[in-house]
Amino acid sequence: MGNKVNANALRLGISRTWDSRWFFSNNKLFKESLIQDLQIRKFLMRRYQPAGLTQVEIERSLSGMNLILHSVRPGMIIGRGGKGLEEVKHKIMELLGIKLQKEKEKFKLEIKVEQVKKPFLSARYVAEYISERIAKNFPHRGLVHSTMEKVKESGALGVKIAIGGRIRGANIARHEKYQIGKVPLSSVKADIDYAQSPSLTRNGYVGIKVWICRP
Repeated sequence: MGNKVNANALRLGISRTWDSRWFFSNNKLFKESLIQDLQIRKFLMRRYQPAGLTQVEIERSLSGMNLILHSVRPGMIIGRGGKGLEEVKHKIMELLGIKLQKEKEKFKLEIKVEQVKKPFLSARYVAEYISERIAKNFPHRGLVHSTMEKVKESGALGVKIAIGGRIRGANIARHEKYQIGKVPLSSVKADIDYAQSPSLTRNGYVGIKVWICRP
């Protein structure tokens, strides 16, 4: 069961909460809000990948929205004098379809940026960390082992990393798994963080999956 189900989805409501927290009984409004959430999250993850953005939490009401951004380098998002946040607010207003000044004044958009103090306990950060270096043709085995050591030093109980594709330009695609410590995927009480990230190399995409058992 643990290998077939997304480890984050399996633990929703038990040891993990939802990244989007809102509910609308109107079907049309629910559908529009869901699509907007996906667009906002995709935009922020792409734009602030260099800032080490690991998670975007969205809270909604009929008259406003709260965004909580978890970043390794929050200064890159906030910008000098908070100019970065103003640019983000303007872009998000466009994604929400709010263009008129009167509508902007009525709609309350708040953005809070929180620093990730231990980035190597975030599966998203670790997956993108490996993905970025594999794209630069780093030796994958040494990279994975050194990364797992950093995860363990950060206090993790265990870490599991899977890499699949034409690794290092091999003619035949293969799948490799590495693990240190315990990663109980079937135990819903265990705090497992999961993420995946593709790495575009000269020979095609290489997929990276990361499971981290946090203390």
